[in-house]
Amino acid sequence: MIASTTFIASRVPGHNASWDAGSSAALDAIDQLGARETFGKDEEIYGQAEPVERIYRVVSGAVRTTRLLSDGRRQVGEFYFPGDVFGLETGPDHRYSAEALCECVVLSVKRSALRASDAAAEFDRMIWQATVRELERAQDHVLMLGRKTASERVASFLRGVVDRTGGLGDLPMSRQDMADYLGLTIETVSRMLSQLQSSAVVEFDALRHFKVRNPQALERLAA
Repeated sequence: MIASTTFIASRVPGHNASWDAGSSAALDAIDQLGARETFGKDEEIYGQAEPVERIYRVVSGAVRTTRLLSDGRRQVGEFYFPGDVFGLETGPDHRYSAEALCECVVLSVKRSALRASDAAAEFDRMIWQATVRELERAQDHVLMLGRKTASERVASFLRGVVDRTGGLGDLPMSRQDMADYLGLTIETVSRMLSQLQSSAVVEFDALRHFKVRNPQALERLAA
């Protein structure tokens, strides 16, 4: 079994359909003005409570955001895949830190440069859209943590990965990352993944890659 994988998809098919035409101009500005940066596995991109100065877009690899709670526990906030924009905040400071899940390449551009560009109005619109999207994800996450069983949480997570990666089924995150995101222990996550595989809902051909064998069953569990 392969112990790790490098997530190298350069673009998520259909991902940008969630941005409107106006925000696409801001995305183009990020592509044109952004500096390409490479980060190694687990390397910090920005820290929790640091001032918000730049906007980022994943080119290849994957990124996680995390927050350390007052009791020392870690909460994983979100995962970002190729094509995703992250680091968008409505306040002056980052609420979460961001780290590379594997070797990844991101575009980085100063907010001030975007606001001074021809796409300034579109950039403000993108901020608003991103805020709405993050709120929707947060609501879905709260619902999942409060209402779903462990098996349903893991199924929802796998379905979300498939949806956001164009059906690739790559898991650049560790089992511990999944556990911290889903509010479960790593042992429970591993057990639920084994159950889904033994039930022929999914099939893992490597530690961090799976195929959906029964889409209807996965959909029922994730609903």
